[in-house]
Amino acid sequence: MAGGIDVQAPDEIGELIAPFLPDDPAPGAGGQRRLQGMVREILATEGYFSPQIEFTEADGLPRLVVEPGPRTLIAAVDVAVDGPLPAKMRQELIAGWALAVGQPFRQQDWNTAKQQLLSRLLAEDFAAARLVDSQATIDPATREARLMARYDSGPAFRFGELRIEGLERYPATLVDRHNRSVRPGAPYREADLNALQTALQATPQFRSVHVSIDRDAPPGADGVVTAPVIVRLSERPAHRLSFGAGISSNTGARVETNFQTADLFGQAWELNTGLRIEQKKQTAYADIFFPPSESQRRNSVGAMVQATDIQGLRTERIAIGGQQAWRDGPFETRLSLTWQDERLEPEGAPDSISRALVPNVAWTWRHVDNPLDTREGIVLHGQVGGAAKAVLSDQNFIRLLGRYQQFFPVGQRDTLMLSGEIGYTIADSRNGIPQEYVFRTGGTGSVRGYSYQSLGVSEGSAIVGGRYMANATVEYTHWLDEQWGIAAFVDAGNAVDDLSHVDLAYGYGLGVRWRTVAGPIAVDLAYGEQSEAVHLHFSLAIPF
Repeated sequence: MAGGIDVQAPDEIGELIAPFLPDDPAPGAGGQRRLQGMVREILATEGYFSPQIEFTEADGLPRLVVEPGPRTLIAAVDVAVDGPLPAKMRQELIAGWALAVGQPFRQQDWNTAKQQLLSRLLAEDFAAARLVDSQATIDPATREARLMARYDSGPAFRFGELRIEGLERYPATLVDRHNRSVRPGAPYREADLNALQTALQATPQFRSVHVSIDRDAPPGADGVVTAPVIVRLSERPAHRLSFGAGISSNTGARVETNFQTADLFGQAWELNTGLRIEQKKQTAYADIFFPPSESQRRNSVGAMVQATDIQGLRTERIAIGGQQAWRDGPFETRLSLTWQDERLEPEGAPDSISRALVPNVAWTWRHVDNPLDTREGIVLHGQVGGAAKAVLSDQNFIRLLGRYQQFFPVGQRDTLMLSGEIGYTIADSRNGIPQEYVFRTGGTGSVRGYSYQSLGVSEGSAIVGGRYMANATVEYTHWLDEQWGIAAFVDAGNAVDDLSHVDLAYGYGLGVRWRTVAGPIAVDLAYGEQSEAVHLHFSLAIPF
């Protein structure tokens, strides 16, 4: 029964027409004729051009009987692409036509096939390509469809000069600094235009960005069109003040305020400063980000004041530093130099002060199918940093850190994730080394089933960082549908100051996953084997 009418048809046909049936159980003679015509049109889009459709009665109710008949199949395909495109490209386009002889004819597939070939033409070199003519000839008697499509590539295009519209506060050189893809004289690529638009849209200076070319530019003597690239911009307000609140399973409830300006000193420098107050951590910070250099390297400087009270260890820290970051394909590199002064107050042990000037280099390599909802791929990360007593530091040390994370698709929806992390601070003693450069673990993002940073070295009644750390995770996620999933996991890890005292802490648990536009949100309930306690953890479950 669909709507108010009983439908007798093959299951797939009944599902196809059900959304379009009226609720009126007695549409009358005129309504029946209109309904028969509508069903006939719907079936035609699926390749059924000779259906038998009639109304009968069953138990006093109207019944719609639909016999779709044989499906029309594609008997011939004639596709031609005219224009000055290379012969190899022409052959590849025609060979890649999506509808082959012998396939069922569906209107949607026919429309999609035509658009796919046109999109491939438009994507590279031929920005004025068009579908000139198309026809699907249907023979109901033989149940055959003959398809014809004619395309004109138009002239080849290359990028011309950038024409920038909408700038009021910022100079045109700001656009040039973010432009890594569109070069005058280079062959037209739709992907290059999209890359420039995405790069500009990601900056704090612009609210909206639209990048296109002048498709009406005339061809040159060589028959190639040099098309100006038009960049239309809308600037954001220069300053923004925001407030927020939230909660973390690691550091508790928080409130924060943030001030941003995208045009510090009228130089298009980005200032990001704020105050974040959490139950276990309080932070005041200010960072200045400079526009990319000619080599697309991004420099920044910053300062931070922070106080924490975690696992019986109170810290007060002041840090200042600078950083340079850049990407090269799947590689991201960060160079930094940071000086910090830290006061430690462990419960039941003497206070101490640690100072260090640390140069650090970090590399990240990503090869994943989707950065925000990864199902397959691998991420590798490594860091090397150190300090010397001879240069504003209280201890000589070298800090090494490596991380691995890999995703394996299982079946149609599920995912298996493996991850590991290992750290080693090479030093005679942990004394005099700020906590950022030694290791504690436990909590969300490391070993679940334990409190945040509760795995480490005992000092008095506090937990402080050790020189060695290792973590590992195995997690399986089963997606119930496109939005909700459940996960089972095992974590293991610890941080120690002496390898003879290694005792891995294990955590086991189950969790819920909810897909959002920012990535899957994870809520986990985990049992810690050593702690003999159950902990709730929540996080944004995306690759590091």
